[in-house]
Amino acid sequence: MHRLFVAIRLPQPVRAHLLAIMGGVSGARWQSEDQLHLTLRFIGEVDRHQAADIDAALASILHPPFEIALACTGSFEHRGQPAVLWAGLAPQEPLKTLHKKIDQAIVRTGLEAEGRAYHPHVTLARLPRGGGPIGHFLASSGALSGPSFPVDGFCLYESKLTPAGPLYTIVERYRLGWAFSRRHRR
Repeated sequence: MHRLFVAIRLPQPVRAHLLAIMGGVSGARWQSEDQLHLTLRFIGEVDRHQAADIDAALASILHPPFEIALACTGSFEHRGQPAVLWAGLAPQEPLKTLHKKIDQAIVRTGLEAEGRAYHPHVTLARLPRGGGPIGHFLASSGALSGPSFPVDGFCLYESKLTPAGPLYTIVERYRLGWAFSRRHRR
């Protein structure tokens, strides 16, 4: 079985900028540079035949390249407690449109549509129950910004869960554009 998701690999300067703001929250499990990405669609566990169907479906997506930029930080809560610290991006519309096309392509392979609203973000840290206060982090990084960067493709990732945390491997890369064949090898 393969545990898959679709994401945008952030350029190295953007990852370095995010790494520089991480810290100062007691108990937070900060993402490593290799874990920083912008998820477009979580797929979950599939067999190799379904993985091949997903690859073909993703390769057929037509969407123009676009630019986005870091725009803010925030947190998601679980049962009233902060659970995830994240970085937001703007503009969100091209990301939401691409997400919808990816979701539709994956549904054509026989999987269910994603059931929750899509909120484009980069996970920075996961917080344990009762973790340290996050107010100072959000206050100091809430106005996060950076130069815009091009999004000219997306990736199919495989996630392997280990005791030390998940390991993400790019399985395939797909180019955005209107060209006949956009898939390119690693």
